[in-house]
Amino acid sequence: MYTRAVASPLSRSFYSRPTLTVARQLLGCVLSRRVDGQILRGRIVETEAYVGEEDLACHARAGITPRTEPLYGPPGFAYVYLTYGMHYLLNAVTEAKGRPAAVLIRAVEPLQGIEWMEEARGLAERHLLTSGPARLCRAFGLDLAWNRTDLCGTDLWIERGGSVGDPEVATSPRIGCQNVPSPWAAIPWRFYVAGSPHVTPGRRPRKLLMTTASEIGNNRASRNAPPGRIRDTPSRR
Repeated sequence: MYTRAVASPLSRSFYSRPTLTVARQLLGCVLSRRVDGQILRGRIVETEAYVGEEDLACHARAGITPRTEPLYGPPGFAYVYLTYGMHYLLNAVTEAKGRPAAVLIRAVEPLQGIEWMEEARGLAERHLLTSGPARLCRAFGLDLAWNRTDLCGTDLWIERGGSVGDPEVATSPRIGCQNVPSPWAAIPWRFYVAGSPHVTPGRRPRKLLMTTASEIGNNRASRNAPPGRIRDTPSRR
């Protein structure tokens, strides 16, 4: 059984860096939540980066709204939203205040508090327990009440774990973004631990490739195209 002393949350400065850097370096870190006198823990094995209003897969593509306001910072806070009227997804806000960006925590490897997670999910298949962002939130008991939570606090936080070397990391286009206008559907801003049984099922690896927002460019003309629907179907969770 995995147990460890309470570690310090990642600092605010960790989240204030470029989103792609944060998304990559969150792999191997440990998502933690205090509940019912115990701590739930899961090693992060899959993330996705969403960067700026120019990113047509990002919720901020239409600008600031009551829903997207948390994306605009400050960094190190949770952005939790509801999709399909039934699934909650957890993001960590990144970069400087005023720049809308976040990392979606897509999947974790359960480490501690597993019985609590199994009861919350009604599921005992360990590899499916938290293998997708909606499954993760249900297993950790996260909903809209956790939106804007300070991830540098003591109720819900991310702490350092074992390092994940570049040979262990794979990338791919972000899941559910295939209808988003080019180039945003194809950029490899999903990061995951290659070979982990806990990542979203059915995704093939590709070598680690860091493509920055500046390399893509703002491509303002594409902003006139109809924005693709952000979706992440239940079968992919």
